[in-house]
Amino acid sequence: MASIRGRTLSPAFRDRPYLNGGSPFSVQSPSQKAFSSSKYSSPLVSAFVTFAITVRRFVAGALLQRAPRKGQQWRRAFFRCLLFFFLGFLLGLVPFGHVDDDDAEIRSHGFNFDIRPPHVNVQFDDGGGDRVVKRRVDLVLDVSPVVPVAEKYDDDDVAPAAVPRKQVIVVTPTYNRALQAYFLNRVAQLLRLVPPPLLWIVVETKAASAETAEILRKSGVMYRHLVCGNNLTSAKDRGVYQRNTALEHIERHKLDGIVYFGDDDNIYSLDLFDSLREINRFGTWPVAMLAPSKNKAILEGPVCNGSQVNGWHTNDKSKRLRRFHVDMSGFAFNSTILWDPKRWHRPTSIPIRQLDSVKEGFQETTFIEQVVEDESQMEGIPAGCSKVMNWHLHLRAHSLVYPKGWQLQKNLDVVLPIL
Repeated sequence: MASIRGRTLSPAFRDRPYLNGGSPFSVQSPSQKAFSSSKYSSPLVSAFVTFAITVRRFVAGALLQRAPRKGQQWRRAFFRCLLFFFLGFLLGLVPFGHVDDDDAEIRSHGFNFDIRPPHVNVQFDDGGGDRVVKRRVDLVLDVSPVVPVAEKYDDDDVAPAAVPRKQVIVVTPTYNRALQAYFLNRVAQLLRLVPPPLLWIVVETKAASAETAEILRKSGVMYRHLVCGNNLTSAKDRGVYQRNTALEHIERHKLDGIVYFGDDDNIYSLDLFDSLREINRFGTWPVAMLAPSKNKAILEGPVCNGSQVNGWHTNDKSKRLRRFHVDMSGFAFNSTILWDPKRWHRPTSIPIRQLDSVKEGFQETTFIEQVVEDESQMEGIPAGCSKVMNWHLHLRAHSLVYPKGWQLQKNLDVVLPIL
């Protein structure tokens, strides 16, 4: 029996030189032959072929079980771990299972980073007795200061857009006295119940007291704490200069909203602040004033036909010479009148301020004369001006002192035992 060990190669293969330093049987593959032709001899194609061959050799070297050379065992193990880690990473990116509608929308329209509330199942009764319709709806948390609009409208009509609420700017002059903390806390608790946006401008005299600052910080209302630096000669001038300080601040910063002078010793209803947002230019309403010395209540304000002002209520004979019979807490106006005179066709650009040169009781009418020309530019709120929404009490406590920080530092001098 002949042995195959003694066989030799034919002269054709024995005399053929080795290709690329390989074995006698290293023959080019059909793809190598195709790309080695002159038709595909561009540098880009050559680089691609070289990269493909390198990747094939790397994969073959990592997967085929060959006897590693001495010193290359750790390198072969490292390349294998790297390869399988890369394959596992690619498999982890492949989606499996059910694709939700939200995911399909993200794939079709791109990534969407909007925070969406969870879905809930809500039952709606369609009026058919026991028949109930289940729908999938989204929970929506509405925190934007908008006015709700009507939900029912005809099919031919277009749904009305949500209208943002007007900002209310409440100006409150205050000064250190025994009842100051009580008055400010009462106003703060009321303003906390008013829907935003609302800005509370509190003006003090000479310096900002720590007691007032602490009350404002704990009020939960957006506020600005101002100080009137004028030299005040009397109580009458104090309120005038404090309000002028707030008006100057509104004009300088171009604050947009409805300005209302709300003293801290008055009593207000929530309906008042809802009505303030209905004002376009200038609004007014009747105010009930308590006169402790006369033991009676005085009604002062407009007489209206709808929203049109056509007269005035007054019980004070000494003030009948006034042009407009309005209390300081009985009107409000648009803040743009202060810093945008062209919008309201004002004949002059002189700043609108309260006057300290007039006697007490005439600051209201002289100020209103700078804002409007006559009753045709006024709006009576609410319609008909038949509702009293705030009360002026005229409470005074000038001679009483208050403890520093509103805290008792020591016990009283007389201690009585409990019986």
